[in-house]
Amino acid sequence: MRFQGATYRAHNPRWSFKPLSGGGAAVHGGRFNPKSVAALYLALDPITAIKESSQGFARKFEPCVLCTYEIDCEDIVDLRTAPTRAAAGVDSGEMDCPWFAEAAAGHSPASWRLAERLIAGGAAGILAPSYVRNATSDDVNLVLWDWSDRRPHRVAVFDPSGRLPKSQLSWP
Repeated sequence: MRFQGATYRAHNPRWSFKPLSGGGAAVHGGRFNPKSVAALYLALDPITAIKESSQGFARKFEPCVLCTYEIDCEDIVDLRTAPTRAAAGVDSGEMDCPWFAEAAAGHSPASWRLAERLIAGGAAGILAPSYVRNATSDDVNLVLWDWSDRRPHRVAVFDPSGRLPKSQLSWP
């Protein structure tokens, strides 16, 4: 499917000069990306972005830089509902597995294998429910594995005034 619209991400200020990198996810891995696979985790609304960055403790969070992203991206697999997951051949257990514990134990989590399968099938990303603590059905993420500044996988940070820093030298 094609996803067009605004998404949001709450950045650690230290890394806000690289809002399109996906490199942190590649270094550490995430629910839907094994280590060494870059990923851009975005939320469909600002509150979900804050919940994600604070691991669900949205009433108490460290300082962040909240950015809006303009998306026009093809090849998105919608995994938000049981019927769309079934159409994609995805089981909800693959998505909501205890990925962090499995990875820490040296195993390849089901959600990583799912991501690898979808990427191999040509998916640029997924729309998926948020699994952060206290998430509701309204909390949805767009996770991208393939993005650029052009179609068919266009992602742009909305920064018309040039407020984002240009390098890490902006921070102590």
